[in-house]
Amino acid sequence: MKQLYRVLPIILSVGLFGCGNNSTQENAGAAGTSVTENKDSFVSKLPDTAPVIKVATTGTTPPFSFQDDYGNMQGIDIDSIRAIGEEQGFKVEFYKETWQNLFDSVESGNRDLGIAGISYKDDRAARYGLSVPYFFNPAAIMYAKSDLNLDSLEDLQGMNVGIVEGTKQEDQLKAMGSYSNLTTRTTPFLMYEDLVQGKVDAILHDLPILQYTAKNHPEYDVKIVPYEGQDNPAAQQVILMAKGNSKLINQVNEGITKLKANGTFKKIEERWLSADTSADKSASDTTKQLN
Repeated sequence: MKQLYRVLPIILSVGLFGCGNNSTQENAGAAGTSVTENKDSFVSKLPDTAPVIKVATTGTTPPFSFQDDYGNMQGIDIDSIRAIGEEQGFKVEFYKETWQNLFDSVESGNRDLGIAGISYKDDRAARYGLSVPYFFNPAAIMYAKSDLNLDSLEDLQGMNVGIVEGTKQEDQLKAMGSYSNLTTRTTPFLMYEDLVQGKVDAILHDLPILQYTAKNHPEYDVKIVPYEGQDNPAAQQVILMAKGNSKLINQVNEGITKLKANGTFKKIEERWLSADTSADKSASDTTKQLN
């Protein structure tokens, strides 16, 4: 079978605001090196003297965080943290990290905050400084076999299930403990690849990520079933900071409160998740970047 990344496009687009010069940094060393000299479309209205916050993100979790053709970060979370920064008076500089390293980089102080579709978890709240919620992000099941009818986690008993390592879905599935086999991957795309190639019966991940993936790959017939409600704390998305970094935590929380009130987050959500998003019109067969 041909590698799936050769035939599955990913949707690439530009940021929410204007034209700009914000760079993305690759986690290639202690100091970080520039991924690209191409400038992305965002321009900050803040003065050059504004403080710069180092932001860890994955770049592999569309629609929250992914890279365009030039390596610039795009997505819901990229637009969100930029908007918070503009509101609160700080610029942002992005650093690409694996999902697992993102948490360590924030805890160690190498990065100031992490944002990449991070859900609230009690153990995260105990170990890190978490923002107030800014996005509803429930977990969901995706499956492709027509003879299956899955409505809840309990229906996964005896099945081969795929998850992304270190996510809340891994914790939930292990707590249930009645699956046949658990396949862990480092990115959502690798997990999705396993599903459409028949290597697993179902996959678990965040509903917006699964919806975005299915929408942009209509050649595959899949079903998606959410299993968390609005009142579930684990369905709330947060920004990760170091425990005890009260100044930054307060800044970010103030920004979230203001942007919720003025409708900015709603506009960002509509930009990336609406049925007629402009992102759908800029497809490119560069899904291999996600590998």
